[in-house]
Amino acid sequence: MTTIHIGNTPVRKCSTLSALFNTNIFIKEEFHNPGMSAKDRPALYMVQDAIANNKIQPGGTFVEASSGNTGLGITLIAKSLGYRSKIFVSKSCSDEKIDALQSAGAEIEICENSNGLHDFNSTQFRAQSYAATNDNAYFTNQYYNTQNIRAHYKSTGPELWEQTQGKITHFIAGIGTGGTISGVGRFLKAQNKHIKIWGVEPRGSVLRHFLKSGSMPDCLQPFEPIEGIGRNFIPGSLDVEVIDDIFQVESDDAKQAARRYAAETGILIGFSSAAIVACLSKYMEAMRIGRHDHVVLFFPDHGSRYISKLYAAEGQAIHYPQHIL
Repeated sequence: MTTIHIGNTPVRKCSTLSALFNTNIFIKEEFHNPGMSAKDRPALYMVQDAIANNKIQPGGTFVEASSGNTGLGITLIAKSLGYRSKIFVSKSCSDEKIDALQSAGAEIEICENSNGLHDFNSTQFRAQSYAATNDNAYFTNQYYNTQNIRAHYKSTGPELWEQTQGKITHFIAGIGTGGTISGVGRFLKAQNKHIKIWGVEPRGSVLRHFLKSGSMPDCLQPFEPIEGIGRNFIPGSLDVEVIDDIFQVESDDAKQAARRYAAETGILIGFSSAAIVACLSKYMEAMRIGRHDHVVLFFPDHGSRYISKLYAAEGQAIHYPQHIL
């Protein structure tokens, strides 16, 4: 339906992290997608599903609540097919993501938070309200759209299995909507039930509590600000049945991990990618990862989306992936 090439992103062995943690660490580099993020995958599936099932008519407007990356993917794909896009982002969205959305042609509304449909000031509530009250507007709703999980089950999971020749033993990803870890987890567990599927979220997020207890905590608290991951509600795109554990990290630890990784490798990683590195540093002993294991870290986007939040104060030199130079 579209000529935009999405997926088949590389898996690269990271010698720095492999040496540091005395195991085999591989990185799934999703910033090689057209919108420079993993969110291009569910964006494509959600847009294609909406068009194929007449949920939107030609020339209509795709609407999404996004921390930036899904919105950009939808905007790029929709524009290539002759549709418009309106993206609702929270005020915590990075300046770089806002700039990317505007450059791609999205109409943007900035909201107070992304706390779910129960909050009148959230990106999700306002996106749903807009779609409900405007003609030929369709809310893709990544938090509850089954195509979110399906995209990763049908594309990301099989890629990882093939690229690691079935040797993958651990998959570690940040959790926001839950689509990535759920789709990949379902596929990999079907190939080998012993593969560990581990999630990463900010301290104070509710997903670990839900995994362990099957319920929400009695009291909600603000969670650490790590853009793109962490929730104070349970997304419909989260399948805890395929997740072995969820680990929590501090925002400051993620920031330090990002800067340290940039200093050691010359590569800028995104906020949630840095959270994964921080998670390894904090929980490596508890994880009991063996020397011969094959651990895949899911890096959903590039650090150039977070210069102002992660790197500017440190004066790090900016290194872009070769394919976008």
